[in-house]
Amino acid sequence: TSTINMAEKNVVPTPTPETNEALDKAKGFWARYSKPITYIGGAVIVLILGWYAYLNFVKLPKEKKANESVFAAEKVFDKMASDNFSKDSVNIVLNGGDLGGTNITGLLKVISNYSGTKAANRARYMTGACYLHIKEYDKAIKYLKEFDGNGADQVQSKANIMIGHAYAEQKKTEDALTYYKKAATVNEKDESITPDALMLAASYADFTGKSKDAIDLYKKVKDKFPTYMAVANGDVDKQLARLGVFN
Repeated sequence: TSTINMAEKNVVPTPTPETNEALDKAKGFWARYSKPITYIGGAVIVLILGWYAYLNFVKLPKEKKANESVFAAEKVFDKMASDNFSKDSVNIVLNGGDLGGTNITGLLKVISNYSGTKAANRARYMTGACYLHIKEYDKAIKYLKEFDGNGADQVQSKANIMIGHAYAEQKKTEDALTYYKKAATVNEKDESITPDALMLAASYADFTGKSKDAIDLYKKVKDKFPTYMAVANGDVDKQLARLGVFN
């Protein structure tokens, strides 16, 4: 899944001092920046997180069975991630059922029946993404917090971003900003997801009237990732100038 290019997004509107208005803006924030950066297809998750499971099929039959059980749901999730998360499809992915003649084991059942497996861990990520999309934010937060990237830094960053989105929708701005920032600290040397996460955190801070945080985050992008497109094309400097910083 390609990461978001913040330079290609509209300039974030200047935040107003009224707290209520800032909170209202925060509530719809994730919808603007969600899909390009947060939803990662099931096939990609398998490549990043599932390889060690397949290496141990013979020795770990439970892992093999778990992967077989989650496979159909992963395929549907992958399609939703590149198309759209319809409520009916989400329900089948979460709870299981028949889709086009294919019997799907729900992600929730995989998590319950195969606790401790890598497949169940992947299922937590996908479950959190599904719940976020259908606006069940507490459940999204629960499953995404239980997910462990196991060294897959970009996927872990995406999970943290989705947690931030869920908190933003609940108007919990401090928690949201914390997780947006956390997404940028999983691997500070990653030149793909990390500057994107920093820009997302900066935009959210700006969006909600936290100008000092926004300035610090924009500066961090500029200092640590000078070749990042939003830095190279001057967008970060424009944001800083709008906030009163000209150097």
